[in-house]
Amino acid sequence: MTTRRNLFTTLAANAVLTPAVLTPAVLVPAVAVAGDKRAKPQWGTGPEGQRKADLGDGTYLNPIIAGDHPDPTILKDGDDYYMTFSSFFSYPGLVIWHSTDLVNWTPVGPALFKPLGTIWAVDLCKHNDRYFIYIPAAPDGKPWSIYAIWAADIKGPWSDPVDLNIHDCIDPGHIVGEDGKRYLFVNGIRKIRLTDDGLAADGVLEPAYQPWINPDDWIVENFAPEGPKLLRRGEYFYLVTAVGGTAGPVTGHMVIAARSKSIHGPWEHYPNNPLVRTLSTDEPWWSRGHATLMEGPSPKNGEADWWLVYHGYENGFRTLGRQTLLEPAEWTKDGWFRALGVDLSKPMRKPKGGTAGPAGFKLSDDFSANRFGIQWSFHDPKPGEMDRVKYEGKGLRLAARGTSPADSAPLTCPVGDRSYEVEVTLELEGEAVAGLLLYYNSKAYVGVGFTGEETRTWQYAEDHAWNRQKITARQLRLRVTNQDNVITWHYSPDDGASWIRHPTRMEVSGMHHNVFGGFLSLKIAICCTGTGAVRLNTFTYRALTNGA
Repeated sequence: MTTRRNLFTTLAANAVLTPAVLTPAVLVPAVAVAGDKRAKPQWGTGPEGQRKADLGDGTYLNPIIAGDHPDPTILKDGDDYYMTFSSFFSYPGLVIWHSTDLVNWTPVGPALFKPLGTIWAVDLCKHNDRYFIYIPAAPDGKPWSIYAIWAADIKGPWSDPVDLNIHDCIDPGHIVGEDGKRYLFVNGIRKIRLTDDGLAADGVLEPAYQPWINPDDWIVENFAPEGPKLLRRGEYFYLVTAVGGTAGPVTGHMVIAARSKSIHGPWEHYPNNPLVRTLSTDEPWWSRGHATLMEGPSPKNGEADWWLVYHGYENGFRTLGRQTLLEPAEWTKDGWFRALGVDLSKPMRKPKGGTAGPAGFKLSDDFSANRFGIQWSFHDPKPGEMDRVKYEGKGLRLAARGTSPADSAPLTCPVGDRSYEVEVTLELEGEAVAGLLLYYNSKAYVGVGFTGEETRTWQYAEDHAWNRQKITARQLRLRVTNQDNVITWHYSPDDGASWIRHPTRMEVSGMHHNVFGGFLSLKIAICCTGTGAVRLNTFTYRALTNGA
């Protein structure tokens, strides 16, 4: 697979500027835990104990959407906000989320149903009453290209993908220029004009901006200018860009800005770049970047405040993937904006205005309704993968595929809590082997399964034949407990009346991008291999802690 760094265009810049010394915003003290010198984060409680950003007292604590929600692209549409994220190998993909206050978010539904391979950073925008998502993808081994889907209603239906034939690009960012024409900016940083309907290129790809370069002694992954997001305000266009590499050293990924009076430049570097950057492994959020500048809800009195929405890895929990963060920003008298440099480990005042809606949703599922895309998705599916699925009353039948979890296209469910417990009842049909996994990709997973006669143990992405226990059962209830990346397995042949602890505990903190690539997260998954099928019943989820 083509790597991200092979797609980056290396550009030079003359200016090397000193990072800003930022003024902290007004913070609310965090709840302290006895015996610990540091304050511990305490989130609000959402469905099933899941952590919730809104603390219910006018403050919030990051992340605003926990778990694997990287490369956020956000749209303000009247009083509503919509956001979607890179969905990589998960299908259905590109789940759209909705909020009215920038803090509380719930899913609307998936927008992409046709597999295009791995989906990287997209751009969600609205133009002439149509919604568009611009998608970088490389389906079926083809060269990378930008695709587009569109809808008259944000809830769908969304069109099939249209190939714009803009090749060897990622991270599109849409903007309308002073000439009224539509443009996409892409990694590099380059730009190309679009046709008025936004569904084809209407020009050539050309250099647009020579990004600011950090001092050479800074510890970054690479240059990697990417994720251009644009805003027009007053007489200026503002360009917000990520540089420094997406993962790697925690101090690498960062946010820079530039402005111009024309979409065609020249672009002026923000004099205090970078706006956002992790400076130490002591900070709660690592590799912070890929930001969008966004106006907050309109208050009844006064002006709306402004915010930066971006992603970051949680200190000690890279397994959860990059999560969505919200940081206050402000405009300065010289026509620039800046991040306020807050301590993201502490609660902050919520945006002025807006109405708090529901946050998150229950993951427990009795399979009486289709929750594909919003909760369940296949990892790296083949065409027609959904033919493996059939809802049968309060149950889901999943047909077998492959010979191991690695080639089974497992059914996955993302999570956002540091610690949690999951149970599911699996009933075998035919010569199937089924199991409960924590799955990163085909090279990194752990799990416990069964054949009807004995258990299976998967560790280090291998079947450990020595670690099989005899158990005669065609139906088994499996439990996984993830306590701060330490995994304990249980199984019950009598529907939870009694439990047997699996003899091996596993540690999974190393299952993340810096080890296995792919920019993914460690997800709950169900696999079924061999021939036949497995029937899923009574999937339950429970978060175990909201604190550190």
